[in-house]
Amino acid sequence: MDQPLTDHLAFLRERVFQTGTKWPQFELLLGDIAELAGQTPAGATVVGLERTLLYGGISLVAPFFAHANYISVDCSPESADARGAYNDWMTDDTRCIRRQHDRRGSPTATGLDEATADLVLVPNLVHHVRDQAGFFAEMARILKPGGRLYVFEPLVRELHQKPDDYVRYTPWGVEAMCADVGLTVDTVHDQGGPFEVISYCWTQALEYIPEAERKTWTDWFYGKHMPELLEMDRKYPDNLVRKHTSFPMTWSVLASKAAA
Repeated sequence: MDQPLTDHLAFLRERVFQTGTKWPQFELLLGDIAELAGQTPAGATVVGLERTLLYGGISLVAPFFAHANYISVDCSPESADARGAYNDWMTDDTRCIRRQHDRRGSPTATGLDEATADLVLVPNLVHHVRDQAGFFAEMARILKPGGRLYVFEPLVRELHQKPDDYVRYTPWGVEAMCADVGLTVDTVHDQGGPFEVISYCWTQALEYIPEAERKTWTDWFYGKHMPELLEMDRKYPDNLVRKHTSFPMTWSVLASKAAA
């Protein structure tokens, strides 16, 4: 990884996803993207479905695939126009590689030709799609035979960007949806455990405390409680009472379309 891309990755960790201080679950996404970029041959067609409107039209993922034919599709719904680019300030960081999206489309109607993509990336977007069956059908349509679909999703998340927040999947739920359109889930990864989930809930709950009291609780949480919870997550990874049970914070899957 060259220095500009290393700096861009640091920018994502520190400023956008704050993985070291607030949302460690996004380390799974960043690690997966870096790994997939390393596996993708030069000239391959990669399609990224993101809500780039939030960042002023900037794709956060595209810089990892500069060696590929990367097509960034902004999938922001029309209802997001009123909220606008409220995270645009983040991309003012000099470490950010500013790559504008290529087109605006829908997760169910990208406007791309059939069998276009060698790899489709859907980071943190599926829960914002109203027509789930239409979405998975569109992914299968635009993938080339032998192409791959990457999905990163939260298992636990507050209702956000309302009203465009529709569903929470388990990996097996996505596996079933993929199977319905002829895709096969090959790998599943997850991130975190129940104590990280508690930590995440606290980061959201702090925003409900009146501003006059918030700093006291924020200092306590980030200075003492969050480190304790994350240490417990590392120390106690397994449910010791019930088998076949887990409580990850987030997960990712990599699926493939059968070769011709």
